[in-house]
Amino acid sequence: MTKKPVTLITGYLGSGKTTLLNEILRQEKRRVALIVNDMGSINIDAAIIKKNGSAVAQSEMYEMQNGCICCTLREEFLKQVEKISDNDKIESVFVEASGISDPGAIAASFLAYEDAQPDTNVYLSNIVTVVDADRIYREFMTDLRNYEEKDENNLASNDITTLIVDQIEFCNTIILNKTDLLNEKQIEEVIKIIRNFQQKAEIIKTSQGKVEIDRITSDQKFNYEMVDSSSAIQKAINSLTDSNRGFTDEYGISSFSYEHKRPFDQKKFMKFINEDFPKELIRAKGYIWFKDRPEDVLLFEQAGRNSSVMAVAYWVAALDKATQKECLEDDEELRNSWDKEYGDRINQIVFIGKNYDKSKILSRLEQCLA
Repeated sequence: MTKKPVTLITGYLGSGKTTLLNEILRQEKRRVALIVNDMGSINIDAAIIKKNGSAVAQSEMYEMQNGCICCTLREEFLKQVEKISDNDKIESVFVEASGISDPGAIAASFLAYEDAQPDTNVYLSNIVTVVDADRIYREFMTDLRNYEEKDENNLASNDITTLIVDQIEFCNTIILNKTDLLNEKQIEEVIKIIRNFQQKAEIIKTSQGKVEIDRITSDQKFNYEMVDSSSAIQKAINSLTDSNRGFTDEYGISSFSYEHKRPFDQKKFMKFINEDFPKELIRAKGYIWFKDRPEDVLLFEQAGRNSSVMAVAYWVAALDKATQKECLEDDEELRNSWDKEYGDRINQIVFIGKNYDKSKILSRLEQCLA
C-alpha cells in the first residue's frame, strides 16, 4: 500500500484556512481524506466545504469538534489517522486544525504515533500556517514587536501573541493571506516581523487563499530539524503527557454556538455586526438567513475588524417540490433535521472570544430576529 502524505493547515482564527482548503480541493486530482477540526459545537468549517462543493464529493471527510486535535481531541484525531492509514483508496490527507491549535503539539502527536505504529501508511509531509497579513499589521504588530523583547518563559499563559508566534514558528510553509488589503510597504513590514520568528519557511503571498497546489504539497516527510527549534519540539512532546488540558485553558479562549430556526431581520442584524459587535469576540462564523431573502444560504464571518455576509448557496426548502423530495431521499441528515415550517433553513453561528458576556450576546441576537 502506498504511503499517504498528510498536509496540516494551521493558522489563527479567521486567517483563511477553509478558503485555502477549498482552493486546494478545486485543484486536487487525487482521492483525498479531510480532517476538519473546529473548536465550536457546530463544525462550520466542514459545512462550508460541503456547501461549496469542489472535490469534496470524491473525498472522505472526518469532522472533529468541541475541542482541538492538539490536546483534548488528540486521541480521537489519531484514531481517525489510523482509519485513513488502512484505507487503500485514499492517496493524500489534508488536516485543517482549529484556529487555536498548536501545530507543534500536533506534529509531536504524529511523531509519537509513527514511533508506536511503524507500519502505518500515513506520514506528516507539510505544515502550512495561514497568516492574516491585514490583521497582523493592524492588530498584532505592536504585540509581536514587544514579544521579541520579552522572556518567553515569563509571558502570561493566556497571551494570544504566544499562540500566533507558536503557529508561525512551527511550520515549513507560510501562506501570507489577505495581502490585497495592504500596500507593498505594509506587506514588507509584516514579512519582516514574521522573519524575526521564522527564518526558513517559504512565505507565499496570497489573496483569498489562491495558490498553486504544488507549492504547498509534498511527498517528502516533514523535516523536524528544519523547524530549528528543539525547545519548541520538546515543549510539544511534553504536552503529550497533558492531553486533557485544552488550549482554551492556556489562552483563555472559549466558544459558544447560537442556533435558531426563525430568520433574522436584515437591517437589525447588519446594525448589530457593523455597530454593536462586542470587542471581546475574536471570531464568528456561521450560516444564517434573512426574512426578505428566504432562498439564500448566507455565510456570516467576522475576524477582528472585518466582517461579511454573502450568499453561498440555496436552501433546499427554496427549491421546487420535486428537487426537495430528491434531496430528502438522498440525505438522511437532511431528513432528520427538516422542519415542517422552515425546512432546512436555520441560523447557526459559532462565536469565539475572551471574557465576553454570553447572555448579553444571546439576548442581542434574539433582538435581531424577524
